[in-house]
Amino acid sequence: MYRAGIICLSDKGYKGEREDKSTGIIEEILTKNGFLVVEKVLIPDDHKMIVETLKDLSDNKRMDFIVTTGGTGFSSRDNTPEATREILTKEVPGIAEAIRAYSMTITKRAMLSRGVSGIRRNSLIVNLPGSPKAVEETLTYIIDTVTHGIDLIVKGSQDCARG
Repeated sequence: MYRAGIICLSDKGYKGEREDKSTGIIEEILTKNGFLVVEKVLIPDDHKMIVETLKDLSDNKRMDFIVTTGGTGFSSRDNTPEATREILTKEVPGIAEAIRAYSMTITKRAMLSRGVSGIRRNSLIVNLPGSPKAVEETLTYIIDTVTHGIDLIVKGSQDCARG
């Protein structure tokens, strides 16, 4: 069973001005697909906090899969892709491209998403949109392939440990 962390990025959610509906959807999909959600975090769209939280979940808490929701749009406060890119050791552009391509079959506005995906240490990190509907659609679409990717990361780290 893989360990997962969810980060919701929302200034209004952090202030208690908006209910976070996306985290619950992510947790439900991950749980149905055999993941153990061990950490859920709600933070504002602050670049430094995003970087620190991603590093903590990857480096200290050793999550296999980290999913972010929100902060991928055009607002000046949408910092998720830049913060994620800053801490990645390998980008995995195919995941973000697949999310956008699939979402474009539903809405042309998907072309406005700036989400990225990649690997830090042994954690796969994927930026999802903030909309609960888009979160459900995109995570459901990618989950099987993402799980295979995590299998490869974990297997690779085990092979390295064996020397």
